[in-house]
Amino acid sequence: MKHIHGLAIPTTLQDLCNPGRMALLVYDMQVGICNQIKTGSQIIARIRELLEVARATGMRVAFTRHLSLPKAWMGATQFRTATAWQAKDEPDDIAPWFLRDASAFQIVSELTPTSDEAVFDKITMSAFEGTPLTLALRDCGIVSIAIVGIATEVGIEPTARHAADLCFIPVIIADACGAGDEVAAQRSLEALRFAGDAIISDTETFTDLLKRA
Repeated sequence: MKHIHGLAIPTTLQDLCNPGRMALLVYDMQVGICNQIKTGSQIIARIRELLEVARATGMRVAFTRHLSLPKAWMGATQFRTATAWQAKDEPDDIAPWFLRDASAFQIVSELTPTSDEAVFDKITMSAFEGTPLTLALRDCGIVSIAIVGIATEVGIEPTARHAADLCFIPVIIADACGAGDEVAAQRSLEALRFAGDAIISDTETFTDLLKRA
């Protein structure tokens, strides 16, 4: 920890691993997303391990779910994203995957949130855009978020960048983050390392520090 002008500036993961000041963000671990990732079962197992430790230490946990709007409410950006994801040429051919009542929208059963954990639905890649997450974190005095989930190169990178812009320190638990494209995911992690806002860690290191906190 560094100090200047009465400020305490965290510089290491150990500085940040305070269950009262850090939250765990489980990003889009939904049935219809995990099924698309080759390593989905491994990511679920690692996040389950992280959840057990976070819950035991009293750390706040939040989940996000990616929500598809009905086609009548999909705008140009929503259609552009959906046509890219579904490899379609025409908007008429789109079938929203993550409608609220669809099984694909639900969080996988292995990671079911408890009654004490928050769930934020979003239609964007950043977990902060259009959700109450920022307000909730600030109101609880949270200064950093540990991010796990799917997918590194699609939603976790923009969430981490947005967190830093909002003055939350992002911690990426890289081996608990899945990817649709591993090469693109590694580029995302390298870009985050280069920018210097985020701390990149792994499940074993993070859980060891939490247990000692």
